[in-house]
Amino acid sequence: MTEKIGVLGKKASQRTDVERVVVTPLPTGYGEFRAFGYFDHERGDEQVALVHGDPGAEGVLTRLHSECLTGDAFGSRHCECGDQLASALAAVAAAGSGVVVYLRGHEGRGIGLLAKLRAMALQAEGLDTVEANLALGLPVDARDYGVAARILEDLGVRSVRLMSNNPLKREALVRHGIQVTEQVPLLIPPCESNITYLRTKRERMDHVLPHLDAVAHLS
Repeated sequence: MTEKIGVLGKKASQRTDVERVVVTPLPTGYGEFRAFGYFDHERGDEQVALVHGDPGAEGVLTRLHSECLTGDAFGSRHCECGDQLASALAAVAAAGSGVVVYLRGHEGRGIGLLAKLRAMALQAEGLDTVEANLALGLPVDARDYGVAARILEDLGVRSVRLMSNNPLKREALVRHGIQVTEQVPLLIPPCESNITYLRTKRERMDHVLPHLDAVAHLS
């Protein structure tokens, strides 16, 4: 995949609901990436896809990563998000090519940062992550992956090897026209701070987390 770096005039002149605005090199601790910046005119969100190497069109190793300020930036142990992001970037670099789409507007499975913090406070009082959202009158998962599918289409990706434990992500991509040839587990060793959260995701949200069986000793 070769492309001029900078603001792409052709894309800017053809406004769609998701518009590619800029491409720039982004060296990281995991390797050399290119950051593709997009603007979602429908939702008003700024989005970014990190592309390593020449991923091609078929069977592209891909991660759709939902924004998580507490985990990604602050290293919260309440969830595994920060470690999943790091693992995905490392996996793409090790594979020689791939895409990580970082989805803003997905904070707290789509309920927003402050609502997520309120839900976390309820979890500290004994509710699980599903019960906490419902107690606040909010959906358990409000995320939409249409923007991710349109970003992948813009990158020329037709099918992916999806790094995810969440079957809903696979179903959403397929529904939006992106084939998923394989769902690649992205399993992070749990700790005492997140084991209840992870078990709830497995038992109540159908996440595929077989590694939890080996840590029955954690409370």
